Amino acid sequence: MKRVCVYAKDVSILTGKSLRHSQKTLQNLKFILNKSKNQYITVMEFAEYSGIDPVSIETKLGN
Repeated sequence: MKRVCVYAKDVSILTGKSLRHSQKTLQNLKFILNKSKNQYITVMEFAEYSGIDPVSIETKLGN
């Protein structure tokens, strides 16, 4: 089963940035997408924001 949500640890793995930087990235993306704190970021939303191919993200995360 493929994962739908992206977490800060995933962003850290994908980008090579620190966990704190990844948390700020997701926080910024939630602001851009007008999402509340308790809503999740999907792989597709992160892929569109970062410019990383969604297939590459799923492969890197082991999906």
